[in-house]
Amino acid sequence: MSLPHLDKLLHTEAALVVAFSGGLDSTVLLHQLWVWQQRYPQSRLRALHVHHGLSPNADSWAAHCVTICEQWQLRCDVLHVSVDSRKQGVEAAARQARYQALSAALQPGETLLTAQHLDDQCETFLLALKRGSGPAGLAAMPAEMWLGTHRLLRPLLAISRQALESYAQTHQLVWIEDESNQNLRYDRNFLRQHLLPELLTRWPHFAEATARSATLCGEQEQLLDELLAEQLQTLVQPDGSLHFTALLALSDARVNALLRRWIAGQGGMMPSRDALSRIRQEIMLSREDAQPRLQLGRFEVRRFRQRLYWLPKQNSLRDCALNWPDFSQPLRLPQDLGTLQASPSPDALRQPQADEQVSVRFQAQGYIHLVGRAGGREMKKIWQELHIPPWQRERIPLIFYNQTLVCAPGLFITRNGAATDMPGWQVIWHKNEKAGEQ
Repeated sequence: MSLPHLDKLLHTEAALVVAFSGGLDSTVLLHQLWVWQQRYPQSRLRALHVHHGLSPNADSWAAHCVTICEQWQLRCDVLHVSVDSRKQGVEAAARQARYQALSAALQPGETLLTAQHLDDQCETFLLALKRGSGPAGLAAMPAEMWLGTHRLLRPLLAISRQALESYAQTHQLVWIEDESNQNLRYDRNFLRQHLLPELLTRWPHFAEATARSATLCGEQEQLLDELLAEQLQTLVQPDGSLHFTALLALSDARVNALLRRWIAGQGGMMPSRDALSRIRQEIMLSREDAQPRLQLGRFEVRRFRQRLYWLPKQNSLRDCALNWPDFSQPLRLPQDLGTLQASPSPDALRQPQADEQVSVRFQAQGYIHLVGRAGGREMKKIWQELHIPPWQRERIPLIFYNQTLVCAPGLFITRNGAATDMPGWQVIWHKNEKAGEQ
């Protein structure tokens, strides 16, 4: 196996990082890149090994990878991760943990290379077919994509496992075998051990044919991206929300295509057809005065004033109360909402009296009398007038003197909290990034 596939993908001064498991595939890839680097010594190459801790052999695998890299005079960093499979299968959870760790370990300008090959692509296609996926899922794995700000390449996607084994034997490479690859409880192993051998015996070029189908599906998705990009741009607001009223007059197929691309742009996973139908029926078409929400995994879709919002699921702060006895020290808020800081201000809050304790809460009810406004208003009406979505209302710190609401930093001051002829003070809310959007 020659290396023209690398010459087409890489420039001669590239900074390359291989995801190195120590198995056959990544061992071949790392060796190929090591050979390639001999031709282009101005390039840089290192390896990252992800230690999942799922196998009793995980420590020996990590040691093997470090030893191989030492033989080839390459640096190999071992990344320890914790796999939480409670919300998804072990395979999916391990994959997510792996890519998060790899992404975090990359340095600016580095390109990550992974060793998925032709047989892997065929398995991915069949698994997507089993799930009932559309063209986006059937497109399987792209040869090139972005992982955050880093380029991610899969140089072996057109090469069969048989060809990789031949290369490894020719170059006398040593690799490890993961015992979990024999566990038929995993769908991918069932395909690899039972179904694919039968298919390839009957149709020797079946893997190449599915790869072509995956490529065609990917091209169809790319074409849809291009055709829908302009319309989507007019619907997506600066805060990432989707103004959906125009969608109500479109066909279901076009609405679903636009919703998929909006969710992908928010960093969400590809939703099912049923989830898209529920977004339309339960969120977009619900009553005007409703506050609909639909949970999709770790996120939820919500509506406010004819806009859809894709939001991370948050724990409620309704019952949270924080005492603030010392104004000289900033007060840290929960759930990464930032900090509160006290500052002198003659026209803001009055100083608390000796028998008044200052606390911070995240919920208020009843009629509230605001400075500069005649009469009282229900708290719900105040939030509506301030154009604050329902899910943000319980994430805004409210300052209380004993049981009396005196202000929401940067938004309003109540009559009970207003400074008169005495020196006043103000509360400054230093928000963490996106704290006000969640």
